[in-house]
Amino acid sequence: MKRKKSPRNKTIDIGIEEGRQYLERCIKVSRPVQIDEVINKTIAGDMFQVVPCLPEKSVDLIIADPPYNLTKQYHGRTFQKKNMDEYRSYTERWLHLVLPLLKDTGSIYICCDWQSSLVIGQVLMDRLIVRNRITWQREKGRGAKANWKNSMEDIWYATVSDEYTFNLKDVMMRRKVIAPYREKGKPKDWIETSKGNYRDTCPSNFWDDISIPFWSMPENTAHPTQKPEKLIAKLILASSRPGELVFDPFLGSGTTSVVAKKLGRKYIGIELNELYCVWAEKRLEMAEEDSSIQGYTDGVFWERNTLAEQLAVADSENE
Repeated sequence: MKRKKSPRNKTIDIGIEEGRQYLERCIKVSRPVQIDEVINKTIAGDMFQVVPCLPEKSVDLIIADPPYNLTKQYHGRTFQKKNMDEYRSYTERWLHLVLPLLKDTGSIYICCDWQSSLVIGQVLMDRLIVRNRITWQREKGRGAKANWKNSMEDIWYATVSDEYTFNLKDVMMRRKVIAPYREKGKPKDWIETSKGNYRDTCPSNFWDDISIPFWSMPENTAHPTQKPEKLIAKLILASSRPGELVFDPFLGSGTTSVVAKKLGRKYIGIELNELYCVWAEKRLEMAEEDSSIQGYTDGVFWERNTLAEQLAVADSENE
């Protein structure tokens, strides 16, 4: 018997039968299609079969979160850990399919852990212009008796060409000013409010402001490797413009599509597991009522655990 959840537990974990209406919103693709047929859709199917049916040079941004090279259970499906050569072949195979979808001005981000990062980075360098490797702090992580605790993950960032989108002003980081400096009595490079002083700074490639989704957050699902909306929001805001198309070939519980929708982008996501398709469509429905993203308020990314300060500054600016 299914255990009753606490009223504060917002985790999305409905079953396929309970969520049949959401699964029916998904589409299947088994023939070549025009891009308009699949925009703003969740495609239920195997990306290795679906991607060849999609038109080339139609996508502005790819965000991919492929299975890490770990033996992992995904609600009825198992990804089996491979040796390094096999995982390289697997990576080359899916990248070979998805990269032709990118426009000449397109960008791609690929999520990975430290082990799969060694392979993915090398494969990308052979095919695209690698711009950076982002490392973000997961905050959580199991302890290890004979090794360092693994609490970091990587995201590789690459572009097709030297003509690409990077919206720096859309991903500035707001930090508290500890020692404010003034020039002629006025704040220099910082913001003064009655509730606190802050500076909007250029983001680095190390992100320590991300919170993993947990049970009391509306975005949380029972997916074992769900990425935070705030994390994906940074990628979408930096490397696409409103109305452009974001594609995720390993959609999971739908975070990329949901965030793209919240930020005014078009989206396409492919997911093999029908249960995760249900959760993705449920979240897309929820996004119609609530477009907020935890940790991102009024166009600014805030440091972790500063919600009270965000609200205080917002109140101050509205006085």
